[in-house]
Amino acid sequence: MTSSDETPEEGRPPAPAPPAWTDEERALHQRMVEALLFAAAEPLDTATIAARLPTGADVEGAIAALVEAYRGGGVELVRVSGKWRFVTAADLAHILETEQLQPRKLSRAALETLAIIAYHQPCTRADIEDVRGVQVSKGSLDMLLELGWVALKGRRKDAPGRPVLYATTEAFLEHFGLESVADLPGMSDLKAAGLLDARLPPGFAVPSPRDVDDNDDADEEDDAGSEFARDFLDNADEEAAGD
Repeated sequence: MTSSDETPEEGRPPAPAPPAWTDEERALHQRMVEALLFAAAEPLDTATIAARLPTGADVEGAIAALVEAYRGGGVELVRVSGKWRFVTAADLAHILETEQLQPRKLSRAALETLAIIAYHQPCTRADIEDVRGVQVSKGSLDMLLELGWVALKGRRKDAPGRPVLYATTEAFLEHFGLESVADLPGMSDLKAAGLLDARLPPGFAVPSPRDVDDNDDADEEDDAGSEFARDFLDNADEEAAGD
């Protein structure tokens, strides 16, 4: 006998008919599916949902009913990669957007550069390199300028090439809670905080910072300021090429 002539084995029980659920039971199943999807931390597939419902429950029907019930609301039931999840309506996304400031961690080089400027201001890039003993990267100064903690204070008129001078700003004082740069910690404060070795080399000293006058050690800018801007940009390009 060929396969086409085969008949069901005698005595095999027929497949069970789907349960005849009442309207109240179907409503309960729908509520169960709703609760599972609402509490889920990630999308759920129908098999996962069915495993938590009574055997034979119409999961697909319950999901379809929920899709219709939530259609057009502030929250909708959608299918993502074959799984189901609740999401906020796309047209309401703008009311849920928030802006969050991402903290930026300063590098050690930038912190050292900032400290040198604070204690030695106004100072040039060469001054900073003399104290640190290494070349100052353009990125460190750029970050401090971008944060607004350091600003340009003109040029040093008594040095060849009239190099740019850097000094701290009011934003620097506000961020660190200082009334003026004179409130920066001195040598005794740094020792007490454990930031300086008790046995310092002979002649070591922490400079006394002072507020910087815009015209202190710097050329006065012309009325338009355009010449200063051009000179600074030209000098910055030369320094970048040197880096």
